[in-house]
Amino acid sequence: MSVNVTMPKLGMTMKTGKVSKWHKKEGDQVREGEDLFEVETEKITNKVEAPVTGILFQIVVPAGAVVPVGAIVAVIAEPGEQPARIEGIQTGDVTEAIPAAGAAARADVEKPMERRDVLATPAAKRLAKELGVDIALVKGTGAEGRIKEGDVTRFYEEAQRRPKITPLAEAMARQAGIDISTITGTGEGGKITKEDIERTLQQKIPVVEEKKAPINTIPMAGMRKAIADNMHASLQNTAQLSLLTEVDVTESLRFRDLVREAYKKDESLRISLNDILILATSRALKRCPIMNSTQIGDEIILHDSVGMGIAVAIPDGLIVPVLREADQKGLVQISREARSLVEKARSNSLSVEDVTGGTFTITNLGASNVDNFTPILRPPETGILGVGRVVEKPVVFKGDITIRSMMGLSLTIDHRVVDGAPASEFLGLLASYLEQPTLILT
Repeated sequence: MSVNVTMPKLGMTMKTGKVSKWHKKEGDQVREGEDLFEVETEKITNKVEAPVTGILFQIVVPAGAVVPVGAIVAVIAEPGEQPARIEGIQTGDVTEAIPAAGAAARADVEKPMERRDVLATPAAKRLAKELGVDIALVKGTGAEGRIKEGDVTRFYEEAQRRPKITPLAEAMARQAGIDISTITGTGEGGKITKEDIERTLQQKIPVVEEKKAPINTIPMAGMRKAIADNMHASLQNTAQLSLLTEVDVTESLRFRDLVREAYKKDESLRISLNDILILATSRALKRCPIMNSTQIGDEIILHDSVGMGIAVAIPDGLIVPVLREADQKGLVQISREARSLVEKARSNSLSVEDVTGGTFTITNLGASNVDNFTPILRPPETGILGVGRVVEKPVVFKGDITIRSMMGLSLTIDHRVVDGAPASEFLGLLASYLEQPTLILT
């Protein structure tokens, strides 16, 4: 019996996925658990395994296409089996999947989630079943969007009038801006094939345009588009307020150097100021639990542990791996695990687990010529800490003017969840930890 392979749901917020690469071609034999294709999401690229053993009978969604979660991307059949080929984008069972993570992950992939109920009249449902129409794809015109019998009939008639075309040819036509209604298909039953699209492209008469200076463009796609959409949504859907302060980190730098000296024979360990920041912030969050919260619907969830997001700049944009249970780890363990996450981010080898579960985020521009900035929240998190560069400057310290190492901190909060007073209390507590690291032990 054939099995439909669908676009998996790789995270709570995932709505669409891009098939970036197929590891097999039609007609190839595939084994359960073998890498089948790659999905590019707003966070990372993931390899998805074959759910069953069989023959890759049909690739429904070509590489480069973006489809919604639950869309059928391929069909795996038993040897010799000839199921009906799928035309266009159709939906199957939405699955929660952790890609390429062994047998346990495959078991999760195979558990279908319950599909949402479709608001339709009994007659419409009966007609859809008779005509073989996926009623979830029909747009209802009745009250509250209810699907009526006429809606199903109209959808079916439009589908019948639509030219038959292979998925690959459809993707090529869409990319080239070709009206497929003007093409006569040469495939079986008049179906438009890849060759028909290529022939049409060759027959196009080139238009001589006025020469213009070359313009370099960057496509707003992939990670760049995901970042743009997420940042815009964050500013639109939250009430963001930023609090700024300057902290004397002279003693934190001495503490860093002291630990480095103690572990100088261990070449795999090099404590950084950012490691101390993670330690101090996670401890401060435990004492100010409202800052370690997320808003889900009409509820504010106070988390028992800190999932510390660490913003990492990579060539394609920005990604935030998560250091789990940061509040339960010492400085050395934080340093080792944070360094590992950063290396995985820069080598594009992060897993889904590495980028989910965050409750608070730190973004550090200390290596740049930036003193202060206002970071944008990562919903549903309540806070994000922006860290500026360290500058030696004259300050009043214990009644005397002396040179101290000063660093700017910017805390952005969701004012719907937390008010200015508890946020400033958290920022003050964090500042005291950085000014006197021994206070972290209290």
